[in-house]
Amino acid sequence: MSNIKYSEEHEWIEDNGDGTVTVGITDFAQKQLGDLVFVELPEVDSEIDKGDTISVIESVKAASDLYAPVTGTVVEVNEALEDEPELINEDAMGHWIMKVKLSNPADLDDLMDEAAYLVCIEA
Repeated sequence: MSNIKYSEEHEWIEDNGDGTVTVGITDFAQKQLGDLVFVELPEVDSEIDKGDTISVIESVKAASDLYAPVTGTVVEVNEALEDEPELINEDAMGHWIMKVKLSNPADLDDLMDEAAYLVCIEA
């Protein structure tokens, strides 16, 4: 999918074409974490800065920070994950964490396409 980009921190970012992006973690990331038990959702309307820690994802074996892949404002969170974080284990690309209104659309240019991401995770 050409409208999906990837971060070095193993997040996928889908450009919605309206100035917003949808963000989740990759299948690679969820496999590394194992069975998820908790996803801390960022606050709606919170400002996030690219590279900042914005939440925590916990599994039975580890806790991992979720980093902002872009700068913007959180406009929606996937509240289903509060009760069912394991949805990400079932389909990481199908279960997003948050939607962000971009402050700087050029942030997307710094992300990897699928081919580059595949090289990154094989390294």
